[in-house]
Amino acid sequence: MRVVVVGATGNVGTALLRALHGESRVTSVLGIARRLPDRGAAPYAHAEWAAVDIAAEDMDEAVVARLADRFAGADAVVHLAWLIQPNRERELLRRTNVEGTRRVAEAVARAGVPQLVVASSVGAYSPVDDDAPRPEDWPVRGIPTSHYSVDKAAQERVLDDFEAAQPDVAVARLRPALIFQADAAQSVVRYFLGPLVPARLLGHGRLPALPLPAGLRLQAVHADDVADAYRRVVVERARGAFNVAADDVLRGPDLARVVDHGRLVEVPPAAVRGALAGAYGGHLVRADPGWLDMAMSAPVLDTAKAKTELGWAPRRTAVEATEDLLAGMSVGQGTGSAPLRPASPRPAGRSVVPLRRSAPLRVPDSMDQYLFGLYLSDHFSGATVGLERMERMTRDYADTPFYAELAEATEQLRGERELYRDLLDALGVPRRRHRQVAAWVGEKAGRFKLNGRVTHRSPMTPVLESELMRAAVVGKIGGWQTLREHAADVGLDGEQLDALLDQAGRQVELFDRFHAWARARAFRAYSPDL
Repeated sequence: MRVVVVGATGNVGTALLRALHGESRVTSVLGIARRLPDRGAAPYAHAEWAAVDIAAEDMDEAVVARLADRFAGADAVVHLAWLIQPNRERELLRRTNVEGTRRVAEAVARAGVPQLVVASSVGAYSPVDDDAPRPEDWPVRGIPTSHYSVDKAAQERVLDDFEAAQPDVAVARLRPALIFQADAAQSVVRYFLGPLVPARLLGHGRLPALPLPAGLRLQAVHADDVADAYRRVVVERARGAFNVAADDVLRGPDLARVVDHGRLVEVPPAAVRGALAGAYGGHLVRADPGWLDMAMSAPVLDTAKAKTELGWAPRRTAVEATEDLLAGMSVGQGTGSAPLRPASPRPAGRSVVPLRRSAPLRVPDSMDQYLFGLYLSDHFSGATVGLERMERMTRDYADTPFYAELAEATEQLRGERELYRDLLDALGVPRRRHRQVAAWVGEKAGRFKLNGRVTHRSPMTPVLESELMRAAVVGKIGGWQTLREHAADVGLDGEQLDALLDQAGRQVELFDRFHAWARARAFRAYSPDL
């Protein structure tokens, strides 16, 4: 079987790659994401990869066509992509989560894929005020005050319409409870808590007491157990909806025992909601009160159908899944993907592009060591400035069709900068930090150029930024060419430099396309913000 996983770098996607890698009936996996992961690290190394942004604005037909091309020949498409942040950008969330699902479904039909499996949620269900377990026929109208729940319910309607229009496609939807694993710990901190919440104190016994809203009860499930359910649905070509959760239901005392030796302080839910609303309004936390509303009123899941029809059973309890998450949160754990990246920065001395050598590195007597060192130092400074600009461009243009490619180019530039750093260190060449600081200050000062707008970004800005980056890459090509010319003398690997030259050529082509896209929009009298 060939399986395509859309959103393969997130919490469930990462676990599903592990599960599919161990499934003998799955012969190949294609991962699709906006931002590609570290493809040399497990479990991402076991899949092929393609960058597609399913939420690209004004690109509906282009996105569907691109997805259909990637889906060709697949036996199943598993759609897991879901945007949680930026929490305040409601239209972007809806376009990604609801319209993105519609685009994936249309591409499945266009490519003739026989199975579509989609990540729904307990949040899709209508609210309840009791603890009676609900099976899959409970209404999926969502919880009105939770944008996540509203979008999950809307996604379910998209799938209903698709099933009616495409009866030959086996459509399955999984509705899991909260999904925990240690590798997702830092993403939970980023998406919900924010930098002011002391997540490192969540290690067992570090809090004086655990305050929770009175009456809270949660279901949780480990990501590997959810992935096992997806695997079973795929290989059995199952249809329909399936609830997925561990058997135990967590209440306040259970959570307090996990976090804090049982010291629980119950707070009236209305007071918690008011405090959360104030903290969210003050930008102190990233979760809005709708998340609390969903937690307090979502139903307990009856998982009998998954157990009888799929032969699925959780291997970890909800307590164990929660303990795994909290252990990860206490150390900032993550993986090699952008959504799950760890809290700790890249270790000093680690190079994303390892420096390869054909001989011991040295500057021969036939070369002017001072001038060559100055040349390398200036290119290192240029790489530093280029990386700063690319990181900002990637953030600024997250809502464009070029986001995935810009993000990948950013990682390439980061690796190239570290390669220059390692080369300087290996040759004993000073980095001349004053030149880097001057270049850094110049790059920051350039951001104050308004380009004809004061209160918002000018539509001319992406035109100029793509021109600057294209020129910078052309300059970088000169650096690689110079090093290639002297590779044998210095002890560098010529094949690696050839590969870097090819990569730079692709970067120039990317900025050519980005420039064409930007200039077509920049100077219209009615130009919207880009």
